[in-house]
Amino acid sequence: MFMIKNKIFLTILFTLTGLTMANDTENKKAVFAAGCFWGVESTFQQMDGVKTTTVGYIGGKVKNPSYELVCTGLTGHAEAVEVEYNPQVVSFETLLDTFFQLHDPTTMNRQGPDVGTQYRSAAYFSNNEEKKIIENKIDALNESGKFSSKVVTEIEAISEFYDAEDYHQDYYKKRGIDGCAI
Repeated sequence: MFMIKNKIFLTILFTLTGLTMANDTENKKAVFAAGCFWGVESTFQQMDGVKTTTVGYIGGKVKNPSYELVCTGLTGHAEAVEVEYNPQVVSFETLLDTFFQLHDPTTMNRQGPDVGTQYRSAAYFSNNEEKKIIENKIDALNESGKFSSKVVTEIEAISEFYDAEDYHQDYYKKRGIDGCAI
């Protein structure tokens, strides 16, 4: 009888532990601003492990801003992409590497022809570990000589993220465009 009860107890314990371990692989979110959000979103959508992307606005002082208002540069928001990803498939570091590859992080408030604070380079963190990863990456890039100028990417805690209007979501995908030419 003792063996049967232990076997049942162990079966329940392993089942519950397995469920807990399964929950440890929940998706995480990362937010990046690298100029116009359409091309940034398109790049992240093509990565293994990325579940969803949402374009929107972060870092400003106006609640629920519109695209037109953000474009004035008066709200303080950056055009950004919120990336929901499976950390068992793609790491935060890999997403960060992609972020730095898809734009010029040395230009202040500008990407290609787009100029204004809403087009600034910024990487957002949700904990101290992510903050340290971003800081280390910027230090490594500055020391590498890859760029002729210093990286000006802002490092900020994730704050209120406002989804952009529906017509901005999946912009390239809806139009059959593969990516940004910038």
